[in-house]
Amino acid sequence: MNFTSRRRRFAQTAVAGIALTGLLAACGGSDSGDDTDSSGPVTLDFWGWANGQEAVVKAFNASHKDVQLKYTKITDQLTMQKQLSNAVKAENAPCLLQNTGEYVTSWVAQGALADISKYVEPNKGKFNSGSWATGQVQGKTYGVPTASAPAFTIYRTDIFKKYGLKAPATWDDFIAAGKVLKKHDIKITNYAGEDPSTLEVLAMQAGAHWYAIDGNAWKVNFQDEGSLKAAKVIQEIIDNDLNAKLSFADYAAVQRSFDNGDTATRQISTWQMSGMVQNFTKSFGDWALSPWPTFAGAAARTPAGTNQSGNLTLVSEQCEHQEQAAEAALWMSTDTGAVKTMASPETGSGVMPALADSDSYVPEAISEKLLGKNYEPAQQIVKDSLGTVTTDWTFGPNWTAMFTELQSQWGKVVSKKQTVTDLLAHMQEWTVKDLKSRGINVKG
Repeated sequence: MNFTSRRRRFAQTAVAGIALTGLLAACGGSDSGDDTDSSGPVTLDFWGWANGQEAVVKAFNASHKDVQLKYTKITDQLTMQKQLSNAVKAENAPCLLQNTGEYVTSWVAQGALADISKYVEPNKGKFNSGSWATGQVQGKTYGVPTASAPAFTIYRTDIFKKYGLKAPATWDDFIAAGKVLKKHDIKITNYAGEDPSTLEVLAMQAGAHWYAIDGNAWKVNFQDEGSLKAAKVIQEIIDNDLNAKLSFADYAAVQRSFDNGDTATRQISTWQMSGMVQNFTKSFGDWALSPWPTFAGAAARTPAGTNQSGNLTLVSEQCEHQEQAAEAALWMSTDTGAVKTMASPETGSGVMPALADSDSYVPEAISEKLLGKNYEPAQQIVKDSLGTVTTDWTFGPNWTAMFTELQSQWGKVVSKKQTVTDLLAHMQEWTVKDLKSRGINVKG
């Protein structure tokens, strides 16, 4: 893990204020001079994949003379990780990049991200605390949040009314409704065989902690009470054939299933509405929002989102202009026009801003076309969801590798070749072994 850092040597890194040793494998590099030509504006490469970013970059460039952004659109977040890895090794990483919270610790561990605390901390109060925390490792800030991820259910009101069903308040209600719909050849949800985020978000909601800090080591636990509660719900849905099994590789087929009424609900955040708006032809106005189902007897608690939004703009350690990059990241997350562009399902990605006053952007982040007469009440559902988002989930230092392994096994769960509890047991053993192979202290 040796690469040249043009600004400073990357020191070993720890997490959550705990002593360094053994928590993260660290990388080092040698300093080299800043060979930037001081004449003319500074140009910063910016990689991202979210709809609306090109328009935001255009607006930034029009309003800034001394700093310009050069935008490169990446296919998706998984492609971003691969291309960033290659760029870091080749010592030509972009100054700015979009990413999601689960990858921050891993990239910090590899020395790929710059500590921009001194440039952005004075603006911390502009953001909600949960979103701000996603860019922090050991109290240092490595990225500026761009989005919150309120989570809720969207469901077909016409189908639920036809069969005498109410929006499910609990997961027990959800399963019961699924059994009614099954009699009419309608699935209540869709589990893509390549997407295990369902397990992650339900475990998160149930209070699980797959990773935690224990002294000077990582504690791994895929079999805690919260994980098993999530497993029970998912297993019952699969065992009773209440779920469709459509792959997002055929995105159009997934959207048709919802539009045609073959699948009746989704647990989503605001950004997924843009795909529905862009692909539906039949069901506009037939959708409504309801709170994310709770576990029986538990208070309202919604997951913080996994890959649900491109929720950070990160600054790379190799960037020669880290201060300007940090300031550009702040502008993209706080400028009113930029925020509205990204919040709209029509002009951007339908992402909720990470700002402290994000409630005011709810009307832009959800689609009146999709919701019809349910548009007004839906706004309160989203606002309420912002107040119940999980804030105590930790992403471990080998998250990317772990999630890849989880993906490779999830299809077996969906196809009933293994149970969810079997998968959790496998992930427990695999993750501990993987961390140890990286020289990282681990308990589990």
